[in-house]
Amino acid sequence: MPRIEEARLRMEYELQQARREGCVAVKLIHGYGSSGVGGALRTEIQKELSHAARAGKIQSFIPGEDWRISGELAWKVVTQYPEWKQDRDFGKQNKGITIVLL
Repeated sequence: MPRIEEARLRMEYELQQARREGCVAVKLIHGYGSSGVGGALRTEIQKELSHAARAGKIQSFIPGEDWRISGELAWKVVTQYPEWKQDRDFGKQNKGITIVLL
């Protein structure tokens, strides 16, 4: 398992790569912690994404538990990009993932 700082740096690198490749969204798989109550990695990654959204580095992000048809932002994504409905985590309330809108 990567340390938080390693994971943060890797996330930044991968998001930059995704932007260069023209991606509009990516799915981060960060896990939910071995205790089952939410891990530090998930918390720190989502905190970093909040900062990035406020700074205009990303548009927004959708925590895995909100990656469902009844989630307002998720609905907008799957309406605009229907292929995202095929994501195996869509509607599963998987707290181990986060969708990042670039």
